[in-house]
Amino acid sequence: MHPVAPLTLSAVLAATVLLSGCGTQHGLSGGERTSGSPSCRPSPTAAGTTGTTGTTGTERDDVTLLGPGCGSVLANEFQVANNGTEKLTYTIGFDVLNDSGHVMSNVRQTVAAVGPGQTVKATVEPDTSAPGGGAASRIRISQVRAVPAGEAPSTAGACPPSGIHLSADEGDAAMGLRVVGLRLTNCGTGPYRLSGHPGLQLLDEKRTPVTGVRMLQGTEEISSGLEPAPAPQAMTLQPGESAHSSLAWRNTTGSGDPVNVPYVRVTAKPGAPAVTVTPELDLGTTGRLGVGAWRKTTS
Repeated sequence: MHPVAPLTLSAVLAATVLLSGCGTQHGLSGGERTSGSPSCRPSPTAAGTTGTTGTTGTERDDVTLLGPGCGSVLANEFQVANNGTEKLTYTIGFDVLNDSGHVMSNVRQTVAAVGPGQTVKATVEPDTSAPGGGAASRIRISQVRAVPAGEAPSTAGACPPSGIHLSADEGDAAMGLRVVGLRLTNCGTGPYRLSGHPGLQLLDEKRTPVTGVRMLQGTEEISSGLEPAPAPQAMTLQPGESAHSSLAWRNTTGSGDPVNVPYVRVTAKPGAPAVTVTPELDLGTTGRLGVGAWRKTTS
């Protein structure tokens, strides 16, 4: 259960490069590291205007839309400029709009390991066959999240030095109840021992610690409708085996200021390297988060 609509990459994004004659090619998944200006940069205004909100959506945090790509009004080049002091991995949400300015769908793209002072350029292009009420016309930036590159979550690819892939799913939501799953896979060459609950540190938009939230051992106090979790057990994951946990909360609001937690630093066990995920916790004013124990995945 999750408050944010899923951003389905395969439904609305296709990997593209700029057409020949438009200068340097820029890949979708990673982009080109460069400090120069693009050789083809139309005005960004036309690419981002929503027609409904009065804002362009062409620039947000470190990400800027650079306008339609050469040869297609639907291709949009964008750049990520890391103005910070550490290497970051960015996840960028885009809204795909029709001619009337209505959101047809959402897409998400990751640009990995952008160094301090570095600029990375890439191109997105909506799939014109995607459903959603009209032809795709424009793209705007809807959300930007950035985590330290060394703490970026992973589900596949090269095995990190920690020996595990760790990530959060997109969750589910109903009647104010939210649940997000954590998944850990042993991608190393030896056994990985695990027990208890994952360790969590809650972080705000600026990735500074959030205080005042009670961490509950288990999720039963959040909702009686959730499956009771067994007592924490020690386990050994052989290479390729996985375990899972869950985070549960309610977004009920009452007196006081609602608490929103976009980032969570997760440690699989004491002493393990942290992984920063973005479950977008909208905790309302409840001040509670249920944390399930690790359970070995059987299927």
